[in-house]
Amino acid sequence: MNRLNILLINHYAGSVHHGMEYRPYYLAREWVRAGHRVHVIAASHSHLRRQAPFLDGHDRLDQDIDGIHYTWLRTPPYAGNGAGRVRNMLAFVARLWREAPRLARTFAPEAVVASSTYPLDIWPAQRIARLAGASLVHEVHDLWPLSPIELGGHSRRHPFIMLLQAAEDHACRHADAIVSILPRVRAHLEGRGMAPHKLHLVPNGVDPGEWPQAGIQPSFTDASGLAPAGLPPALSGLLARLRAEGRTVVGYAGSHGLANALDTLLDAAHLLRGRPLSFVLVGAGPEKDLLHRHAHALGLEHVHFADPVPKRAIPALLAGFDIAFLGWRRQPLYRFGIAPNKLLDYMMAGCPVLHAVEAGNDPVAETGCGASVAPDDPAALAEGLARLLALDPATRRALGERGRRHVMEHLSYPVLAQRFLTVLAPETRHA
Repeated sequence: MNRLNILLINHYAGSVHHGMEYRPYYLAREWVRAGHRVHVIAASHSHLRRQAPFLDGHDRLDQDIDGIHYTWLRTPPYAGNGAGRVRNMLAFVARLWREAPRLARTFAPEAVVASSTYPLDIWPAQRIARLAGASLVHEVHDLWPLSPIELGGHSRRHPFIMLLQAAEDHACRHADAIVSILPRVRAHLEGRGMAPHKLHLVPNGVDPGEWPQAGIQPSFTDASGLAPAGLPPALSGLLARLRAEGRTVVGYAGSHGLANALDTLLDAAHLLRGRPLSFVLVGAGPEKDLLHRHAHALGLEHVHFADPVPKRAIPALLAGFDIAFLGWRRQPLYRFGIAPNKLLDYMMAGCPVLHAVEAGNDPVAETGCGASVAPDDPAALAEGLARLLALDPATRRALGERGRRHVMEHLSYPVLAQRFLTVLAPETRHA
């Protein structure tokens, strides 16, 4: 495969130095390692990043991160999902449209990837691709506008929703290829005008270098320049004490929001009171205080809440879990499939997973790495957890190892980046 110039447009793109969204960074880094040139275009402000790029009053910032050329375009700050976020999106798209001739001329991309979660970037991406004679790829993370319609309750006749729908339809009809993270989107995208041959599935993945047990030299560093690290003393002490007491630790690491169904886990813990179980919930989010109060009201003495830990400490945290929990609400939108990064971390850590889900796919059931139960059902969750507890420790470890092996073989970013390259390669543009 010849060396490619790849332009990756992702409004929310981050890096290990800035925080989420990580996928653009991991893919771009693997493409650079394979000898390709990669230019990432992102907005200066994103609600996902923990560290914003410092533009120092300028309208843009060019920066090299691990061989990837980033351009950060200034966009207005916002909070929440209201009008401020819409202004932020439109500002990024408008700025990208104005930058199109310069990007086409100076970087001369051979492949342009429109990947901003919302589909509005398809129009400036197509302009760049036309000016440069490049292939155009649309990447689907979430289905917009279906997500704000079904999750947010927005009307299909809202002007912004109609604009999003026009963008999705344009991408389905005019992109040379479509890459989806979600595995069950074909019927929806074909219904919006996508030709069947255009769809390629490239799910989320993990970087094996972040996991010491993978036997690979660690490649992860965060903004402090530190490699994979241990836990805060209080948290490591808690996990050590629970293990010394012979308690089985059911853990969760991530956001504490409504969508994460942690209230269902607490109700299941109440049903299993008296068992030698402890529940450790690590993270932050809008529902954390309410969950604290719910656990107290239920008298759950063996539920422990802890602050978030840095990404580099996740391997050490998950090593202290015996069973890892991931829950979802019953939501029709999940019929198109799920691709949670948290689950990949659990699997990579070798944790058997307790999964409460109803979706178009279930990676836990498909790989046999844990127990899957119906969502929003404390009794079903308690029964699934009891099934895992009935297994001897060696059998539970074997479940976890099955998940870890699957991720290493199929869902590592070196594997996924190569799969994505087959979509971008010039010889396959019009296949």
